[in-house]
Amino acid sequence: FDSLPPAHYKETMNTILTWMQQSETKLSVPQVAIAEYEIMEQRLREFKALQSSLQEQQKGLTYLSTTVEELSRKGPAEVSRSYRSELEVVLGRWKKLSAQLAEQCQKLEERMTKLQRFQNDTRTLKKWMAEVDVFLKEEWPALGDSEALEKQLEQC
Repeated sequence: FDSLPPAHYKETMNTILTWMQQSETKLSVPQVAIAEYEIMEQRLREFKALQSSLQEQQKGLTYLSTTVEELSRKGPAEVSRSYRSELEVVLGRWKKLSAQLAEQCQKLEERMTKLQRFQNDTRTLKKWMAEVDVFLKEEWPALGDSEALEKQLEQC
């Protein structure tokens, strides 16, 4: 019995595997070009919640590692190897998921910054174009009014 993990081990393993599967599914949603800042903010909140959940699941992963270490000391080598192998697969997926999540957050934050900059530039350009439109529709000064013509020239 010393070579078998406690029931809590299997429960924890199943919980983590289920959580990873759900998280991988969420991350595998194809990235589409998003031009709405609010949608990007919502997606970032989802990613941040996933990162928070990842931290919460870390305790379970630590428990699994500790339990496998104990089994390695107490049980037969082949049983120990089997559990180590299972844990290595889980740890590999965990690292990949964690890195993917961090990368997605970083990319999304960068895109949000670019979109915000673009929107600000667009607003500035539209304002400038409206001012130019008003200027172009103004009445031109009479040909003999050199002072008004100079002022008009400066504005141009």
